[in-house]
Amino acid sequence: MPSTVKVDRTFSLPGVAFCVADGAGPETASRLFAGLSDFAVHQFDPAAEKVEARAISESKHESYVMGLVRSGSSLISGSYDGSLIWWNSETGEIIRRVEKAHDRWIRMLAVTPGGSRIVSVADDMRTRIWDTATGERIFDWGDYEQKTPQGYPSMLYAVAVSPDGKWLATGDRTGQVQVRDLTNGNIAATIETPVMYTWDPKARRHSIGGIRSVAFSGNSELLAVGGMGKVGNIDHLDAPSRIEVFHWQTQERRHEIEDSKFKGLVEALQFGPDDRWLIAAGGDHNGFVSIFSMQDGKVAAQEKTGQHVHDFIVNAAATSLTTVGHQQGTVVSLS
Repeated sequence: MPSTVKVDRTFSLPGVAFCVADGAGPETASRLFAGLSDFAVHQFDPAAEKVEARAISESKHESYVMGLVRSGSSLISGSYDGSLIWWNSETGEIIRRVEKAHDRWIRMLAVTPGGSRIVSVADDMRTRIWDTATGERIFDWGDYEQKTPQGYPSMLYAVAVSPDGKWLATGDRTGQVQVRDLTNGNIAATIETPVMYTWDPKARRHSIGGIRSVAFSGNSELLAVGGMGKVGNIDHLDAPSRIEVFHWQTQERRHEIEDSKFKGLVEALQFGPDDRWLIAAGGDHNGFVSIFSMQDGKVAAQEKTGQHVHDFIVNAAATSLTTVGHQQGTVVSLS
């Protein structure tokens, strides 16, 4: 388990980066790809002497790119414009576009092990599965409430597929997690994390928070859920970052972690290779990367990144990671 988190280098991005994916093949293996607020997918090499992000194509979405995954040599992006686009990662050519994949903003994508299926979640409160090879919609589920308990539109922020390919977890604005059996579509567990949702009934009549990240452990037995704790002023992300870890099949809460030192939303989560530790990243107006022990739920190491982190990707040896966020990326070493 790492005992040190260190920002080795920082580089600029031409906008807010919401998601990141790795490359494949001889032309793109060293590159990373990110979806940005300029509506485009960009590529960059974090090991280059001068890191420069550039759009892979002149073609773009019509709004922010919020989800990005890779399947073989293809990249699939999802956007606030409700569309999915398949890209050739080497040429930037559009392979396929599904214009009305969702009726409202797409929030996140996930890919199944082996890359044969793509999962999308959106603010229409639908979870949809797509065939990667054909773009055909295979499943469409809508078991979440469309509105919050106060009668306002909800959002479906987060999605993850288990490493064994059997389970799908999604998380919404009000703090509800649904774990679904991918073989038959049945809901296997429903988990509530209400502390991650804050409603102001007086001054603003508005809410903040929600589940922003979910991640399965390597053995698919644990589920980590990320967001933030209760907020005093809902106009700001001034609340402890929060993670709850469950033995999801029994719905037993193993850890309840709040960090008041590095505040804000936990935007991304990933277990270490032996499930003994968990990587979390996010932030408020600043960003952070933290390592938590899964033995006791305590901080093992953490560091500020300078800007709010929306996503990260870990190298194969789990010795470094690359973050992307507000106009900035970082390369972080774990040791």
